[in-house]
Amino acid sequence: NFSETSTIAGSFKEVGFERVEFEEKADVYVINTCSVTNQGDKASRNIIRQATRKNPDAMVIVVGCYSQLKPDEVGHIEGVDLVLGTQEKFTIPAYLGNLEKRATTEIKTTRLADIKSYHKAFSWGDRTRSFLKIQDGCDYYCSFCTIPFARGKSRNDNIQNTAAEAKKAVDKGFKEVILTGVNIGDFGKSTGENFLDLLKALENVEGLKRLRLGSIEPNLLKDEIIELVAGSEVIMPHFHIPLQAGSDEILSLMKRKYSTDLFAKRVTRIREIVPHAFIGVDVIAGTNGETEELFQESYDFINGLEISQLHAFTYSERSGTQALKIPWKVEIEDRKRRTQMYINLSEKKLRAFYEKHLGTQQNVLFESNNNSENMSGFTSNYIKVETTYNDELVNELREVKLKSILPNGHVSVTFA
Repeated sequence: NFSETSTIAGSFKEVGFERVEFEEKADVYVINTCSVTNQGDKASRNIIRQATRKNPDAMVIVVGCYSQLKPDEVGHIEGVDLVLGTQEKFTIPAYLGNLEKRATTEIKTTRLADIKSYHKAFSWGDRTRSFLKIQDGCDYYCSFCTIPFARGKSRNDNIQNTAAEAKKAVDKGFKEVILTGVNIGDFGKSTGENFLDLLKALENVEGLKRLRLGSIEPNLLKDEIIELVAGSEVIMPHFHIPLQAGSDEILSLMKRKYSTDLFAKRVTRIREIVPHAFIGVDVIAGTNGETEELFQESYDFINGLEISQLHAFTYSERSGTQALKIPWKVEIEDRKRRTQMYINLSEKKLRAFYEKHLGTQQNVLFESNNNSENMSGFTSNYIKVETTYNDELVNELREVKLKSILPNGHVSVTFA
């Protein structure tokens, strides 16, 4: 969503618009929604209402997954002029007209079966690192997830064009590019190529200093990819692998395509040949069918993995998903309690990972920061460091020594 939102903003600039901060009064508001959870829907509705309050005369356009899944629901929110689906959101200027408020909400979406085109995107003008979209859609249909219904089938551009987009990001001054998509390991499905060959091509993009992988499914994280990362000076030693549950019974109910044994083998292999790598893991707490015993099994499995951090999500019922047919429902309070247990475990894992690297020499890309006193950056293996703000360090790579863990959890540094 971030890379796509940036690209949408760029399409407005191309036709003469000026981008302003959300807090300012605008003529047109574009809200690119998320619908992964009920909370995503709720947050989207709140932002839409904020926009209509800031300028009741402004044109309000709502796009993204929430718009594709529930266009009529979005269209009934007061003040919304245009609701555009997954395919339409990349050509918003064509729908603007004379910028006057619509008498009735206009809804434009494409049927799921007809969503076939791929729209390239990378972020720029927003952060120090650029998020490069390399793939869209998903064919997995996990029982808890609505994304395949919102974004359609897995598809991508070819390697040559994707590498060209990375070069555009580099030419805009980005030293680090992060690969993003719905299921990036599935890259090549629509072009007869594969993710490994894409990585090899991106490694050779002139001027690209750092390439970081986004979330990649464990069944698609092949040994050849791990080996490529181990030997690469460009691809960062950083893996983000969605687990979702550390119980084979729950993974089966979720219709995931791997077992806990396969997942553990992936983590072990990474630690064998990229021992200093950062390993982030997604997990969902309280999904239908997760008894207290199965949750404990999941918790114990994750606790036994040598990972760096957990991203814990509380299960949220989504209409139209197969998970709703699973009989055992977890109480909301139990879901929240289990999520908090995962969060506490994550904090313990992250601190241990940071402590393990104190005293080591690391290469850091420093980022711009609105806080004038301090600035932060990330090591190649994704340790967040902090130092006194220095304008000359922004978007620069510097050798540092990791000193100590600060009260906010970041790491202080001394410069080599």
